[in-house]
Amino acid sequence: MSERHLNGKVAIVTGAARGIGRATALRLAKDGALLVLNYVANESAARELQALIRAQGGEAVVVRADVSVLSDIPRLFDEANDQFGNIDILVNNAGVSGRGAVSNTSEETYDRLFALTKGVFFTLQTAAERVADGGRIISVSTGLTRNWAVGAAAYAGSKAAIEQFSRSLSKDLGARAVTVNVVLPGVIETDMTSVMSPQMKEHARSQTSFGRLGRPEDIADVVAFLASDDARWVTGQLIVANGGSTP
Repeated sequence: MSERHLNGKVAIVTGAARGIGRATALRLAKDGALLVLNYVANESAARELQALIRAQGGEAVVVRADVSVLSDIPRLFDEANDQFGNIDILVNNAGVSGRGAVSNTSEETYDRLFALTKGVFFTLQTAAERVADGGRIISVSTGLTRNWAVGAAAYAGSKAAIEQFSRSLSKDLGARAVTVNVVLPGVIETDMTSVMSPQMKEHARSQTSFGRLGRPEDIADVVAFLASDDARWVTGQLIVANGGSTP
């Protein structure tokens, strides 16, 4: 058991039901944080995660909210306040997939990706008002904004915008000692990458320094560092966590 250096801190994790969000929620709970587990569609997975956190001695509440629906965003923060009284950490992890070449990316796919990007912008805006002084705001982007790939234009573009939102916000919130950072994962073994062909996965694996794909816990540990007081001097940064992957 690690030192519980987040004891009493309240953390909202969006997209917490699976993948990186689930691993992040478990890690923050292990460190003593009180969790607000946000989900959109998979309530059973969110409830299972809540039960696991409680079984391990932590506390968590489950809140359904779709951050691409702007009216859901203040309600997510209101419920966190109602349950725990304050908000110290926001992890913007909600994501949707949408791979395709520029030539065959539909307007529907583009709008779905950028609706979430819009939602993240206004989630950041709300967090800027509601996160306590000395708090932490962490967003999850993608290594595809650095290691470009075929079929990733709209998806990577939607994430690149979040990186710039965050860098600018870090300047706005510095006077309150709130840090704002972004983690850029490489290819991680999650539901979102389960649709990749074996050939694509093998190529991604071969590009890392460790000869394996990332695991959700690899990213959760980076997020946990950024959420801690050890990262108090780290803000406005884009943290690449891709196992040394090269294009």
